[in-house]
Amino acid sequence: MANPSKKIKITLTGSPIGRQEKQHRVLRGLGLRKLGRSVVREDTPSIRGMVAKIIHLVSVEEVSS
Repeated sequence: MANPSKKIKITLTGSPIGRQEKQHRVLRGLGLRKLGRSVVREDTPSIRGMVAKIIHLVSVEEVSS
């Protein structure tokens, strides 16, 4: 059997209003649009880099498959 990929759950906890345009684009790239909404993404270096740019606006937790 193939090893399942790790996944992380990213929840938007802070308002992007008044933030830099780059941070707005990162949120859109992750699929986060409304406060309190969550998305599940694969735990890859590129996703982790995006989260690092907006860590003050989101909470991150690992998801067990």
